Amino acid sequence: MSKVENPALRGFNPDPSIVRVGDDYYIATSTFEWFPGVQISHSKDLANWRVVARPLERYSQLDMRGNPNSGGIWAPCLTYADGLFHLIYTNSRRWAGSFKDVHNYLVTAPSITGPWSEPIYLNSSGFDPSLFHDDDGRKWLVNMVWDHRPGNNPFGGILLQEYSPKEKKLVGPVENIFRGTALGLVEGPHIYKRDGYYYLLTAEGGTFITHAATVARSRSIHGPYEVMPNNPLISSASHPELRLQSAGHGSFVENKDGSWVFAHLCRRPLKNGRSTLGRETALQGITWVEGWPRLTSGGQVPLDVYEGPNLARHEWPKTPERDDFDTPTLGIEWQSPRVRPADVSSLAARPGYLRLIGRESITSNFEQSLVARRQQAKHVQATTCMQFAPQHFQQMAGIVAFYSTDSFYYLYVSRADHAEKALSVMKCERGNLTFPVEKEYVLDGVENIFLRLEIKDERISFFYSRDGVTYHTVGWEHDASILSDEHAIPCGFTGNFVGMACQDLAGTRLHADFDWFDYREIG
Repeated sequence: MSKVENPALRGFNPDPSIVRVGDDYYIATSTFEWFPGVQISHSKDLANWRVVARPLERYSQLDMRGNPNSGGIWAPCLTYADGLFHLIYTNSRRWAGSFKDVHNYLVTAPSITGPWSEPIYLNSSGFDPSLFHDDDGRKWLVNMVWDHRPGNNPFGGILLQEYSPKEKKLVGPVENIFRGTALGLVEGPHIYKRDGYYYLLTAEGGTFITHAATVARSRSIHGPYEVMPNNPLISSASHPELRLQSAGHGSFVENKDGSWVFAHLCRRPLKNGRSTLGRETALQGITWVEGWPRLTSGGQVPLDVYEGPNLARHEWPKTPERDDFDTPTLGIEWQSPRVRPADVSSLAARPGYLRLIGRESITSNFEQSLVARRQQAKHVQATTCMQFAPQHFQQMAGIVAFYSTDSFYYLYVSRADHAEKALSVMKCERGNLTFPVEKEYVLDGVENIFLRLEIKDERISFFYSRDGVTYHTVGWEHDASILSDEHAIPCGFTGNFVGMACQDLAGTRLHADFDWFDYREIG
């Protein structure tokens, strides 16, 4: 048996959809407002994973400009049939309040790395769509339905409708096949077929501490569906002592040896209960008992270690801690909020540097110049070397710890009345901006400006250097836990990123050049 330390996918990898094609495993996870859309990770042994694709890389596939925080890509579903990968996804353009503007699409590709097709529009009745390929050749879409009417349960159940590959659209009647259980908030449906039964796996209980996964089954895909005895399949609710919290939303896959594995989301909260790493992906073994899937552990809580099939260990080359920006394209770990990184940056303008071209404010939901990567451990250090010559106060650039446009820290250089280059910290908490948080540091005459941030659990600190050797503290420590789902308004679904940003609020497109960016996990 091979052992997998959970979470298998660390740092902002929620809503996992797992599929096996031969000896290869793939997991698609939600990326929300971060572009390119959908993160697909690849493994051959279930223990070692690498990001291999982000399929939604064209605006014709995904346009998120103007989307709210935690909008965009929700709960993709990745399947393989008929020689093609099928990727179903939601683009959520509004989600807070009574209404949800959620549009569901399908793209396909012959290979996991593409080329991925132009999208086929499916419906907008709700989110978390999933495609099931039945053994008779028919294909079925399921998604939760959102009921905006006052007095009704907004999580109105799971809809089923047939999909026609020939006509490239949904056809036939729409049926509500499952209204959920007393856990409430039914979403995240996937259908599986085994021994003549259709199994409906759903998420319930909301995506925070009461989250859970529910199983029901029927002899007909149309129902009625019988809920599993002693449901739910998994939950961390009422177990605050567990390292993995919020266990729920996930998917099944059968291993080559006939065993099954369950990929599900989880959190690793800080001591104060907030989760700067966002929702991650863990693996659990599944054993079929009297026709029902049960955790191999025999309980209903997530384990820190998954004991999987005896697969040959297959490690991937590690991503270097330092990116010197010497390659023609950005590494796959880098993303930007709502827009393509290539639209706001250049590796060719000055070889060996990442040039960020100043755009809109750091609070913009449209086009801002920010390139960042996930925080994947509770203790991290990020450092960069920047050259920037602001001409006036509307131009700024620096290093960020960025959860959303409403929650971030920004160590930035700008022009001040008393200095050509003034370094200070900007803080945004629940949309409330404070800047400068402390005093400004004059860096006149300094060409290479070294900026650093360190996050240790709930605390974040900032530093600068004139020579890259001796670093000086900028102000005092701050609360890093504001960069979390639990602290967002009204809530959030992503995780913290660290990276680089540049703004030119005058619209003259002044740039900042970054020589390198160093990300490391520290003890």
